[in-house]
Amino acid sequence: MVRDTDDEDGTPAYNDSFSPLCCSRSIDFEEDNPIASKSRQVTVEDMMDKEDGRRYFEPYSEASWTLQEGQISFEMHQQYKEGEGEDKWAPFGNEEEWGLAEWLVKSLGQTKTDEFLKLPITLNHTKPSFHNNRSFLQRVNVLPHGPEWNCKKVSIKGNQTDENGQLLQEDLELWTHNPVECIKELIGNPLFKEYMVYAPSRAYKDEAGSKRIINDMWTADWWWDKQVKLPESATIAPIILASDKTMLSQFQGDKSAWLVYLSIGNIAKEKQCQTSACATILIGYLPVTKLNCFTSDAQDGVDMVCADSFIRRVYPILAAYVADFPEQCLIACCKENRCPKCLVAANEHGDPLNSLMQDPELTKEILERWRSGQHPVEFDEYGLRPVYKPFWETLPHTDIFLAFMPDLLHQLHKGVFKDHLIKWCLNIVGETKIDARFKAMPDYPGLHHFKKGISSIKQWTGTEHKEMQHVFMALITGAVPSESLDGLENALAIFHAHKDVLQELALHQLSHYVQSIKLFGAADGFNTKLPKHLHINFAKEAYHTSNKHNYEEQMVLWLQHQESIFCQAMYLEWVAEHAARQTEWESEYDSDSDVENEGFDVVPVVSQDIIHVLAKTAPHPQQSVQHLKTMHGAVDFLPALKLFLQKHLLHNHSIVPVVIILPLDPRVSELPKCLQVRATPEVLPLSSGRKPGSPNRFNMALVSSDGIQASKALLTLNAAVRVAQVRVLFSLPRQFGAYSEPDKSSGLRQISHSTRHLRQNLAVIHVDEIIRPCHLIPKMGQLVNPTWTSMNVYELVSEFYLNPFIDLETFCMSTTST
Repeated sequence: MVRDTDDEDGTPAYNDSFSPLCCSRSIDFEEDNPIASKSRQVTVEDMMDKEDGRRYFEPYSEASWTLQEGQISFEMHQQYKEGEGEDKWAPFGNEEEWGLAEWLVKSLGQTKTDEFLKLPITLNHTKPSFHNNRSFLQRVNVLPHGPEWNCKKVSIKGNQTDENGQLLQEDLELWTHNPVECIKELIGNPLFKEYMVYAPSRAYKDEAGSKRIINDMWTADWWWDKQVKLPESATIAPIILASDKTMLSQFQGDKSAWLVYLSIGNIAKEKQCQTSACATILIGYLPVTKLNCFTSDAQDGVDMVCADSFIRRVYPILAAYVADFPEQCLIACCKENRCPKCLVAANEHGDPLNSLMQDPELTKEILERWRSGQHPVEFDEYGLRPVYKPFWETLPHTDIFLAFMPDLLHQLHKGVFKDHLIKWCLNIVGETKIDARFKAMPDYPGLHHFKKGISSIKQWTGTEHKEMQHVFMALITGAVPSESLDGLENALAIFHAHKDVLQELALHQLSHYVQSIKLFGAADGFNTKLPKHLHINFAKEAYHTSNKHNYEEQMVLWLQHQESIFCQAMYLEWVAEHAARQTEWESEYDSDSDVENEGFDVVPVVSQDIIHVLAKTAPHPQQSVQHLKTMHGAVDFLPALKLFLQKHLLHNHSIVPVVIILPLDPRVSELPKCLQVRATPEVLPLSSGRKPGSPNRFNMALVSSDGIQASKALLTLNAAVRVAQVRVLFSLPRQFGAYSEPDKSSGLRQISHSTRHLRQNLAVIHVDEIIRPCHLIPKMGQLVNPTWTSMNVYELVSEFYLNPFIDLETFCMSTTST
């Protein structure tokens, strides 16, 4: 069922085969007119279970018409090189010299580069076409790069006077990119083609359209509502700004910079949040918070060549602003004891009120009246501060107060969880007991193990907060006796009586989360963690390469060199992909084919089977059966192997690790995920003490049973899915046991050891029966056995909780279980 328009009776056409992502655009051209009509797109989501996996879309059919076909920057660069008779490695001699240039820019500063190029071994043996740093940078400067940096001098007069009675003045430099040019670069990057969306859609779980799904920005309401107000066929580029102040100098000095980043909501949030993808661009080093750098032509739309090589009239509109709470207040021109989004009074933050949202036009009017010498009562009533010309006052179609996004890092991970929940639990349970529980936590690939507990940690990071959240629910279950729950109402009453002391948690901000998610999509796409990661490359490393004097210009030049190398690497990647695609098209071309696709791209159905990838070589080959019994704990290996061989032929004699490639789950991500299952015995430390050794790692895994294919058991946790511990790489206990009733206090599924004839239940199964790794947390009760460690807890404990919070895929499986 593929329909782009409404049905004849006027009802919306829900499309169970349509997805604005994961496909290229296909254009219908009229016979005598080269101008493209409405762009259309289709993909197939062939999920195993229609109830649980399929999504239905209602596309906005009047949006994002294409004007004509154009050329992306890479195509123009390729034509220029061909016209000049240069190969793709120019201005460097060959692939090896390009690799050397890439390494020099990424790894060495200018002084070290000059020293390296003047080494005798470099001059006499490597013999690059550049002999010093100056000639090397001359070649780097001719590489393609993004928009140019612009410097604007800003003079600020203070309120202090000099000896002549004149106000002191300070000259500052404002370094910026043109944001519109940055948007052109992002929306026209061909490497983002498969992750780019040009029009909004509404996603649903059911064909009737009664269960809405909101994930990426294009599935939320803001884009759809703005599209209605713009001319028909318009393409919106929802701008996502992020700003943050960071220290440049370490240990000494007070050098700092205020960085502003830009991305667009057209790019899938999974790609947008990858720092290595460069889907977020630095657009300014600011000495102040002012940002008057948007050009007026953006108000009427700008023709841009998009990643699919078609030209569209794009309207850049500021949609979302990512910043911490103090900076939100600064941008909103309000004091930090007020809400930057609504008009709630300072003494009512903790009350469940539905306050009016701030009005941009009214705020600008009040600020202007205050500036002209009037004293409107609203200035103090709304808690405003005298910022007379905020950067957002002239931005078209922008409501800056709605644009502020939830700050997950400071409000949830640090505020609610670490500063609130952790403190309460440490006081109720006790630091010693909480530490003992973290020390006994079983291992899981990628999960941080707090081997010394958490009470001794002084410097927390957002990563540590999230690692704790993966296990915290099951970790505290049973830690407090049930009779202590009788005092829960009293504790809540005490909380409300003294909630004013929790104002630093910005609990009021949580009341705006639902509105922000409905308007702009899931909050995980707007985390302040990303700008803090980008500070490392765009600020700290750039500053350290400078001579610390007039460092702004040196930082900008260093960034341009980095950008040139990155752009050249992307160009070479595009050339390789383009050549491979051309070869594939030529080999598959059939001149006798008369199949019509009615204007749609032929989109392959993505395989939904789980792929099991084995390592090429066994890390521990030719192990004896006695070794498997002793070091792996597979005590009944031979009987289990005998039963397996009676049913199957043994195709492989090597024992290797397993990597499981899961098909994409649209509830979590548009990308597939790779997971590793490990079964490695303990490695004892060397007698010399120089190598400490490593503990054993026998991962838990979900396995399918009763002949059910693993891919069909992937979406839900039901009776056909069991838990097993990987002992030997193809030898597993059949199960820990079927799920019992969920724990009443936590709702977590309970697992216990499975036995047969009073012995541990083992079986050899085919690797294809493994669905994915899983994580079990022991039922610890009020006291933790001091002999339990992360290495032996699976053997010493008999009852466990299945941890649904270890990752998003497991959580989705647990919420849709039957």
